[in-house]
Amino acid sequence: MINAPTISTHGILRPTLVEVDLTRLAENFRAIHQKVAPAKMMPILKANAYGHGLVEAAHLMETLGADYLGVAVLEEGILLREQGIRTPILVLGGILGNQVPHFIKHNLTITASSVEKLWQVDEIAEQLGLMARVHLKIDTGMERIGVHYYSAESLLETALRCKHLDVEGIFSHFANSDAADLSYSRLQLERFHEVLHFYEKHALPAPRLRHMANSGAILQMPEAYFDLVRPGLLLYGVYPDPETYRSIRVFPALSWKSRVVYFKVIQPGHPVGYGSTWQTDHPVRAVTIPVGYGDGYFRSMSHRAQVLIRGQKFPVIGRISMDQIVVNLEWETAYNDDEVVLIGEMGRERITAEDLAQWASTIPYEILTNINTRVPRVYRGGT
Repeated sequence: MINAPTISTHGILRPTLVEVDLTRLAENFRAIHQKVAPAKMMPILKANAYGHGLVEAAHLMETLGADYLGVAVLEEGILLREQGIRTPILVLGGILGNQVPHFIKHNLTITASSVEKLWQVDEIAEQLGLMARVHLKIDTGMERIGVHYYSAESLLETALRCKHLDVEGIFSHFANSDAADLSYSRLQLERFHEVLHFYEKHALPAPRLRHMANSGAILQMPEAYFDLVRPGLLLYGVYPDPETYRSIRVFPALSWKSRVVYFKVIQPGHPVGYGSTWQTDHPVRAVTIPVGYGDGYFRSMSHRAQVLIRGQKFPVIGRISMDQIVVNLEWETAYNDDEVVLIGEMGRERITAEDLAQWASTIPYEILTNINTRVPRVYRGGT
């Protein structure tokens, strides 16, 4: 099954594609769920489900019984509603006033990050004759959106006075719960507890869903599970940092593949690619692969990246261009249409998103979310 938008003609796909193993994704979901129970699960599907395909991932998560879904922007939530997703959806990002009616009409949960936003949402909900569902956002140490923990009482008091809001949740976000040193994360957790003490102090029930644990905290801080956890990168089988304690076993659900489209012998003194930055001092066999930075295969990996062909690793030579790379086989053999693995396994060898991140001097999150939508997604397996 192909996730639009893709570039295809009469079912003929580009040789460069992403394969998503839905069975493996489901297994990751269950492994996390088993670890965090009885806490509920909010799989994070923002940025095209970390490159795996927003709509397909959402349908799978709904089938698996996810309690909530998390996205970053309004448009992602609306798309899921238009595609028939009925599971509650929290839009985690900040909002503008003109977006509020769309949230309410599509039954999307709003992140309320200030007193002014709360009153604005309450007023619009009253005008529409509907209730708006909100989660209160507390900033415990990220300095992005959310009311500061030390001045949160006004937000909580205002939420109690709003008559057209279902204040279902309250949450915060860790800055570095994937690190070996968890001292700052524990400080953030302590700050969140201080905010929640407001309800106990006034003998009031807290919102039904308190949540803070992202992938790093799921792995390393069970004391932060509260009522619900928010697995992101971990759900897709990638660990957020090499230092993170791997208390749950997950496996990558995404493979990125292409095919050989050209074979040549490169002679000494004939440089490869833009800028003529690589040349050989002896004849070598080389192949061209139709993938480049236009697909999300970062140019910064030039002279560092490797690919798998016929079960062996070979280096990418010359600068990575927008649509093509050149691979040095030395005197090994490959033929047109041979499969090339950019991320994934072949024989006993594998290349991971973490490998590409290291070559590009970035993080796995950026590698996965930058695989362009012109790369078709093909889905295998299921629940």
